[in-house]
Parts: sequence; structure tokens; C-alpha cells
Amino acid sequence: MTDKIALVTGAGAGIGRACAIALAREGFKLVLAGRRIEPLESSVEIIRSLGGDVLAVPTDVGKAESVNSLYRQIESRFGRLDLLFNNAGTGAPPIPIDELTFEQWQRVVDANLTGSFLCAQAAFRIMKKQNPIGGRIINNGSISANSPRPNSAPYTATKHAITGLTKSLSLDGRAHNIACGQIDIGNALTEMTAVMQKGVPQADGAIAVEPTMDVEDVARSVVFMANLPLESNVQFMTVMATKMPLIGRG
Repeated sequence: MTDKIALVTGAGAGIGRACAIALAREGFKLVLAGRRIEPLESSVEIIRSLGGDVLAVPTDVGKAESVNSLYRQIESRFGRLDLLFNNAGTGAPPIPIDELTFEQWQRVVDANLTGSFLCAQAAFRIMKKQNPIGGRIINNGSISANSPRPNSAPYTATKHAITGLTKSLSLDGRAHNIACGQIDIGNALTEMTAVMQKGVPQADGAIAVEPTMDVEDVARSVVFMANLPLESNVQFMTVMATKMPLIGRG
């Protein structure tokens, strides 16, 4: 088998787009998922300009029916799935927990946790029955999976939960040749993190500019994980701006 099929969620911009393009350069055929078609089409144009085979599917990963529709299209177009990069996610406003609305909490849980679960569950269903059997799942955990920022309860709680999901998937996938690992990313420069160059709250209450890193460094890291044979797995990888305040945070 030479063709490998990869699904990247949240592929319309930022980390998702960068990783999808890098995987296309490695010869993967791509399925791009995201809530809005316009950003996905922009990613598609780039990948096709590289000669890549790509399918874009507007998807709300927090809704089971939307994820099921996505995977039906994957099976119909490609017949298998070799890699899932569970990247889609969002955050809530950085405000005190007592000021958060339930809707803000639920939106983050749906996108970050429920979406990762639903996509992984559907990936298992395909990977267990395809020939050759198996595949790989990479979850985007964030450094918040280990160390929270101030006023980040919804995001931090879901990213801690992703670590538990990663461990469970890794264990449950053994019998089916399904490897699962997690990449924890710190301060990759995207539109979402551009605010860090203006200053963000620190644990001591100060506002400070934080160093960032090129998002292409994340893409190279994901490609490394993706290209390993299924006999090997990066269980957890942290890739971060060297001088960002993580070690010693707080």
C-alpha cells in the first residue's frame, strides 16, 4: 500500500492548515474538516497547487451526525483512513470563572473534547476493519494539558481530558494496530495566538509579551509522528517556543 489517507480537523487555518499542507508534501491524501467551507477551500487551493489529492468537508465535530457524515464521505472517496489529526478546538474568553456562561463552557467542551472523542470513535470503526488494519491518531493537547493559564477553566479542563483520552485510545488501540499519541503545542504563531505579541496575563497578574515560534515547526513535528511505522509511537511530544514561560510558570 502506497497511498495514505489523513484527516485533519480544524484545517481551515493556523496549525491545522500548516499540518495539512506538510502532510500533503509527504504524499498523504488529505481530508480537511472545519466548520466553514471558505477557509477549507483556501487550504484546498494550496494543497492542489502542490499536486495533492484533497477533499474538504464542512463539519461540526461536536455533533455526532456531522462527524458521521464526514466519515461516510471518507469511506466513499478513499475507502480507508490511516491518520487522524484531532486538531479542531476553541477557547472561551479569559474571564473569571464566575462570569462564564454555561453556553461558553459547553461550546469549548463540544469542540475540544466531544469532537475529539467522536472523530476518534469513528476512526476506530474504519481502522479496525480496513486492510491493512490499523492506523494512527494524533491528538492536539496543548501545553494547557499540563499547566493552565489564568482564567482558562474550560480550555484547560478539556485539554487535561484530552490526555486521558489519548491514554485510553492508545491502550484500546493495541489489539487493532491503532497507535495514538499527543502533541502539546506552546505559542505557535497563528492568528489565534497573535495577541501574545501584545501581552497576555501571567500567573502573578502581570501582562507580558510571550515569545512565539513558527507554526511550520509544529507541522514538521506532526509529520514526524505521522511517518513512524505503526510499531512505533510518540506517546507525548511537547513542542514550544524555547523562551516562553512554561517551565517555572507561576
